Amino acid sequence: MSGRVVSAEVLVTSPGRNFVSLKVTTADGVVGWGDATLNGRELAVAAYLRDHVCPILLGRDAARIEDTWQYLYRGVYWRRGPVTMAAIGAVDLALWDIKGKVTGQPVYQLLGGAVRDRVLSYTHATGWDVPAVLDAVDATRARGFRAVRVQTGVPGLDSVYGVTKDGTPYEPAGRGTAPVEEVWDTEAYLRHAPGALAQIRDHVGPELALLHDAHHRLTPIQAARLGKALEPVDLFWLEDVTPAENQEVLRRVRAHTTTPLAIGEVFTTIWEYQQLITEQLIDFVRAAVSHAGGITHLRRIAALAEVWQIRLAPHGPSDVSPVALAGSLHVGLATPNFAIQEYMGYPDVAHEVFRHDWAYADGHLHPGDAPGLGIDVDEELAGRFPYEPAYLPVARRRDGTLTDW
Repeated sequence: MSGRVVSAEVLVTSPGRNFVSLKVTTADGVVGWGDATLNGRELAVAAYLRDHVCPILLGRDAARIEDTWQYLYRGVYWRRGPVTMAAIGAVDLALWDIKGKVTGQPVYQLLGGAVRDRVLSYTHATGWDVPAVLDAVDATRARGFRAVRVQTGVPGLDSVYGVTKDGTPYEPAGRGTAPVEEVWDTEAYLRHAPGALAQIRDHVGPELALLHDAHHRLTPIQAARLGKALEPVDLFWLEDVTPAENQEVLRRVRAHTTTPLAIGEVFTTIWEYQQLITEQLIDFVRAAVSHAGGITHLRRIAALAEVWQIRLAPHGPSDVSPVALAGSLHVGLATPNFAIQEYMGYPDVAHEVFRHDWAYADGHLHPGDAPGLGIDVDEELAGRFPYEPAYLPVARRRDGTLTDW
């Protein structure tokens, strides 16, 4: 019985932003940590775990990771969905953490060992106008980053998601009891973005990898137009050009541009990625380890993508906790078609709550060699930061109709 689960507890804390963590403990005292954060719907996952998942984990063999994954996925009628998959992802991460600690190995060794020495990472550089973005890009290069996602304000708009007028780093989820509503103008963006990105490329030269995110806001023909206009900029990728639930529309985008496409941060299962991958409609899969059912399921997605020469590039904003980032880095170190890891960074207090052995240096993230995920959580400190409602903004076109964020 020493490897059986004897407790499973949910921890909700807000050191700079809201995080949902799962603590799984075995009979011999080994503790594993998982991340179940779902931006703006954190308490839904916390309740799903606390009320429905934690009770049925008790007594299960913590070593049977695959069986537990199947049990949680197939054992309920209502499959898939972000709440379910985030909960499964938390359990899966925690069990891999336990297995690593029991065997005395870092998780990447259990996944077959390292295929690279470090994980290429990118961060965000934003500015309300092009000169401000150039200053931000220069600052990130000074920190060693070799890949940067660049975003600017849009002339004629008072606010743009992910960009601040004063140059301060942005937090995607704003505190408050309801989302902030912003006004969006797609045509103004399409007039501005190609020229702005061309200026940034001229400033940085050919070596720095530049990424840009359209935040799902374009129709297929608008996405094709933007991708074609950006070909001279030589982007590493253009992200989320159009809502991809109707995946066939990406055929039109592909027919008009060779700009690489990255899509998938809002998808949670291999079945949602299947058409994107098997029809080669994208170049990078943006699945997050915590939202896509954990290490076990993310590896399946990566394996399917590898067959079609598509690379894995997991989502990693500030709402993916240091626990999930650790899991993503272990996958990245052991997965041949892993391309790059998003890393926005965390406030100092988040690093204090979630103590970790992964580290950033010279444009790369390095998972450590501690057993398991290399994560420990200061629960007493976490208790000092209670949950506060926080939401991503809502965007409306000038006529008042809602668009994607």
